[in-house]
Amino acid sequence: MYWYEFLINNKELIKILYGLVIGIICLIIVLKTHKLYHFSGHEGIRYFRNAFLFYGLAFVIRYIFGGIVEIGYIEVNYISLIRILFEFFLVMGGFFLLYSLLWKKLETAKDNLSSLISLRSFVFYGMAFIIAVIDFIWQVHYFLFLSQMILFLVLSIMSYTNYRRDKGKNVFPKFYFVAMVFSLIAWILNGIAGFYFNWSRAVLIEVYVLNIIVFLLFLYGVIKITKKPKL
Repeated sequence: MYWYEFLINNKELIKILYGLVIGIICLIIVLKTHKLYHFSGHEGIRYFRNAFLFYGLAFVIRYIFGGIVEIGYIEVNYISLIRILFEFFLVMGGFFLLYSLLWKKLETAKDNLSSLISLRSFVFYGMAFIIAVIDFIWQVHYFLFLSQMILFLVLSIMSYTNYRRDKGKNVFPKFYFVAMVFSLIAWILNGIAGFYFNWSRAVLIEVYVLNIIVFLLFLYGVIKITKKPKL
């Protein structure tokens, strides 16, 4: 098919469009959840919002700025920094998704924490930085993929438990669970694309589509919950 061949043969352009699409989706999620947090005061929403702030930054840096570098409009010296920042922000997004489910167990009523600048946040920052730097030094993606596969397996189990506990009373837990499962599948396929197909363009296009579907699922869930008067 002509359009499929066009996508495969224009990798840099597709990367920029891919980053733009996911960046816009993340921006919408951040804005809607930010408004919802100030309306409801629900702390889990605040950490969920932070996750997509970091995801948006990761994809904009890696695929928009990275794509521009590959085209040749920005000096190639920035590639190393782009890679480190991409992994750092991507891992932080996963950590904040985890924290959005764990915050009740880790915080007390007396805590008055900044969601981005706190001791707990700096623990996540440190872990994300270590993962990104180790992968960069060794020129691999092993720690990124392994950490995220484990993380999203845990998130899938936790979100399924929450979904069963909720018993269908609210819309979002169902979409959260489905999105976590798709996220886990996406990470596994990304790993397969990298380790077994050496980032084949044809395989990457399919992975890009799956990643977009995952983010659209999150967006759909956010839109559904923001339309409801109750959380």
